[in-house]
Amino acid sequence: MKNHGYAVWYSPVSKQDLKSIYTYIAYDLRAKDTAKGLVNRIRTGIRSLSDLPERYALVDWEPWHRMGMRKMPVDNYLVYYLVHHETREVEIVRIFYGGRDIAGIVQDNSNETDS
Repeated sequence: MKNHGYAVWYSPVSKQDLKSIYTYIAYDLRAKDTAKGLVNRIRTGIRSLSDLPERYALVDWEPWHRMGMRKMPVDNYLVYYLVHHETREVEIVRIFYGGRDIAGIVQDNSNETDS
C-alpha cells in the first residue's frame, strides 16, 4: 500500500476563500458549471500536495517568506500553503485570485493585528 506522505487540511479562512470563489462565479457571473469545474481543479491540486509538497516555490515577500509559505497556481488562482514537516501536514492557508495584490492584502492584515 502506498504511503501518501503528508496529510492536507484547510484553514477555516481557506475554506471560506473556496466557498467565495464558487459563489462569485456561480451566482454573480451566473456560471455554475464553470464554478464547479474550477473548484474541482483547485481541490485536485490541493490533494496533490500530499506528495512532494515542496515542489512549488516559496513566496518572495514578508512576512510569508520567513514563515515558509509556498504558492501553487491553479488556473488564475493561487493556493498559499505551509508544510509542517514535524507533523507531516500541509496546511492550506489562503486561496486568492492571482490578479489581486496579495502581498498588499497580507501586509494590511498583519498591520491590523499588530496594532
